[in-house]
Amino acid sequence: MPSPHDPHKPAAPAPLTPPDGQYKTPLFDAMVALAESRKVSFHTPGHKSGKGISTRFRKFVGPKIFSIDLTTLDEVDSLQKPKGVIKEAQRLAALAYGADHSYFLINGTSGGVHAMLATACRPGETVLVARNAHKSVVTGLILSGASPVYFSPAFDPKLQLAVNVSRDEVKDAIAATPEARTLLITSPNYYGLCAELRPIIEHAHKQNMTVLLDEAHGPHLRFHKGLPISGLEAGADLVVQSTHKIIGGMTQASMLHAKAGHVNLDRLAQNLRLLQTTSPSYILMASLDLARMQMATEGEKLLETAIFLAEDARKRINRIPGLQCFGHHDHPHLDVTKLTIQVRDLGLTGFQVSQRLNSEYRVQAEMADPFHVLVIISIGDRKHDIDRLVDALQHIAKDSIQSTSDRPITNPGIPPAPGQRILTPREAFLADHHPIPLHESAGKTSAEVVTIYPPGIALLVPGEVITSETIEYICRLTDFGATIDGLDEGNTMIRTVK
Repeated sequence: MPSPHDPHKPAAPAPLTPPDGQYKTPLFDAMVALAESRKVSFHTPGHKSGKGISTRFRKFVGPKIFSIDLTTLDEVDSLQKPKGVIKEAQRLAALAYGADHSYFLINGTSGGVHAMLATACRPGETVLVARNAHKSVVTGLILSGASPVYFSPAFDPKLQLAVNVSRDEVKDAIAATPEARTLLITSPNYYGLCAELRPIIEHAHKQNMTVLLDEAHGPHLRFHKGLPISGLEAGADLVVQSTHKIIGGMTQASMLHAKAGHVNLDRLAQNLRLLQTTSPSYILMASLDLARMQMATEGEKLLETAIFLAEDARKRINRIPGLQCFGHHDHPHLDVTKLTIQVRDLGLTGFQVSQRLNSEYRVQAEMADPFHVLVIISIGDRKHDIDRLVDALQHIAKDSIQSTSDRPITNPGIPPAPGQRILTPREAFLADHHPIPLHESAGKTSAEVVTIYPPGIALLVPGEVITSETIEYICRLTDFGATIDGLDEGNTMIRTVK
């Protein structure tokens, strides 16, 4: 088994006993009890426990799921103002994760990012943002009106990707931006590379800064000592996690965790009421209640298996000619359940390998870039899944080396530095704008968030001057087969500020 990534990380909490409450699932239990009571429904949703749902839908998923597709009722509480079973479920989540308060999110982690920024930042205030941030950070800046100052992580030429921010990079950025009172970082990044959280957060707090952490890919970190330290363990003030990405939540179900002190919890709750729907999905919330219970009571055992499978896959992939999958020796702060498979020696792009895995071998990867395919190993994977992945990669590698080894992939280059910021993201987004051809946009001010999706990291942010280097980089990635978000359908037009 892998050794701990952080020797100072405390041991993962032992499975909690029933008096601590972590075996309880108060929201889910209340939903099941209400469904089994067979009360007559004259309230939303209109399908009335599935009686009005499409027959094809009901036949495929079964009838029970519709009986717990509920609305705000006395028996199952209200997300907007929880005082019953939702309040208790969120209290148990806070205990499990080590937060002072935890909140259920049904608009994904993006909604949590928006709430963090709206709570920590007022319009016009400066926030220091690591540039490897997700698109939702930019949209959160638009909503909050905050003024970002970006700093970028280093690019590792050996790994051919940007690593996460280091303590020195953060210290330098803070020193250069003394007016900033808020720091937002992303850790882990999409590739499982984590920032040096503890020293970064300790330094930021010494400068009286509030630390916001987008930990979308880290809801599991707290529950196994062989994984990097989690944001709450490291002292972050607000942490948002995608429960659905890595552990047992359903898609779109996330959590926001808060520590009191630097954060006004009343203001945070107010912002969540503003940003979240008044008709939340109880099915999504139930999955959060159950995912918390699962990790708090058997997370270490489940993650032990996932880590073993991931390390086994890593060793086997590294024995395949033409493939490399980096590990601890390349980066000490790595979530080993992420497999970043470098494929450039095959003479194929990551996009091509991902497409072949899908179309020829019925294996779906999480993401691809010009040189890599990214695979996530989670508590839901089994040995036969790993075998199928490795077998498929072996076949692709054998075929590709025989046929294309003399055609190396052209390096698309390092993502260019952002252009000068003329307006805040909010000012640019709300300004009058018009579409122009991308190749004619150099020197203009972007009104759009342009990203490679996934991972959704912004190449262009509203308010920044578009540079010729950025245009060329976007065109090169388009030629590689990347999905560009923020341009028109043909990737030829971009909205700019008039």
